[in-house]
Amino acid sequence: MNLFFLNSFIALGYMGIQGDFTLSGLLVGFILGYIALWITQPLYGASRYFQRAPKTVRLICHFLMELVLSNIKVFWDVITPAHISRPGIVAVPLDVKTDMEILLFANMLSLTPGTLSLDLSDDRSILYVHVMFLDDPDRFRQSVKEGLERRVLEVTR
Repeated sequence: MNLFFLNSFIALGYMGIQGDFTLSGLLVGFILGYIALWITQPLYGASRYFQRAPKTVRLICHFLMELVLSNIKVFWDVITPAHISRPGIVAVPLDVKTDMEILLFANMLSLTPGTLSLDLSDDRSILYVHVMFLDDPDRFRQSVKEGLERRVLEVTR
């Protein structure tokens, strides 16, 4: 059985035993299930679940931090009389290759305010991104590749 589903069953069982059918109850149950599965890891053999789960948490935390920072930047641009936006379109060369990797990367990039994935080249090697606050295209490419794309690749590969 996939360890993620087993962990989910443990979390749901914890919620049922506690009678706490909330998101926090699910999260606590999931963490306790992860710890229990980690302790009993020799019973299952080699599994990438224990390496992939912390990387997924890092991806989510990075995305949430980018989301908060970009929201603040867009909010500040909207409420101040002088606009600081310098829109532009940037071609970002991709290291992500599979459909799932490209979908995850492009959608997470589009969900952050101030950026929007516009198009994917025919050979699927370049993603065109509209950026609301574009000071330096090379710095934007570097920050996206070293930040979001690298973390997406850590989770999916």
